Amino acid sequence: MKYKVEWKYKLKGNEDVHFTSDWIDGESALQVGEDIERSGKGKDVIYYDEIGTSWSTKEMRKLLTEVEEDPHDITVFFDGGFNKETNQAGLGAVIYFKQGKKKYRIRANELFDEMDNNNEAEYAAIYFTVNLLEEMGVHHMSCEFKGDSQVVLKQLEGEWPCYEESLNRWLDRIEEKIKKLGILPRYTPIPRNENKEADKLAGQALEGKFISSRMQVI
Repeated sequence: MKYKVEWKYKLKGNEDVHFTSDWIDGESALQVGEDIERSGKGKDVIYYDEIGTSWSTKEMRKLLTEVEEDPHDITVFFDGGFNKETNQAGLGAVIYFKQGKKKYRIRANELFDEMDNNNEAEYAAIYFTVNLLEEMGVHHMSCEFKGDSQVVLKQLEGEWPCYEESLNRWLDRIEEKIKKLGILPRYTPIPRNENKEADKLAGQALEGKFISSRMQVI
C-alpha cells in the first residue's frame, strides 16, 4: 500500500500553507511525518492510503506494526494457456510479497475444463490468483496484477468494453471477490517475455504437472 502525507505550514503573518507529499511507502511516509513534527515547522500531519483512509502519526505507527506481520507489497503475475482440442485451460500464478522483513514467492497452477477460448483462460487465471490471495489472508491491500493479455487487463480496468457473456461472468466473479477482500487492484500489461514464470506454470498444468510452492526470495 502507498501513502501520502499532508500537513500545514504557518508562515509569519500569513495563513497556513498546505503541503502534500507524493505517494510513498508506509515507512517513508511515517519518517517524513515524524521529521515534520520534530522540526516544529509543520502541524496537523495526516497520512492517507490509496483507499482514502486517514491516520494520525500515532495511529500510523500502530498500523505499520500490524501490517508488517501480514502479506504486503504484493505483485501478481498470471497467465492462462488454452488447448482448443480439449477445451482445457492451464492457469499459472506467481505472487511476490513481503512479510515481516522478508520477501517471498508463491508459485501455483491449476487445470480448468470447459473453456471456450484463450481470453476466458486469462480471466480464469486472474480469478485463480485472487483466490490464492484470499487463502494468504490478503485484505484491504493494494495489489498489482501483471499479465501479457492487454485485452483482459483493459476490460478489468473498465477502459475497454466486454461484450462476451461468458467473459462478463468471469469479470463479475473477479470484481465481487476483489470487493469482498477490499483489494485495490492495479492492472499492468507486460510483454510476454516478462511473464515467463506464469506462462511456464500454465503450460505445466496443461501437461498434468501441478505446482504449489512457497519460498523465501534472497
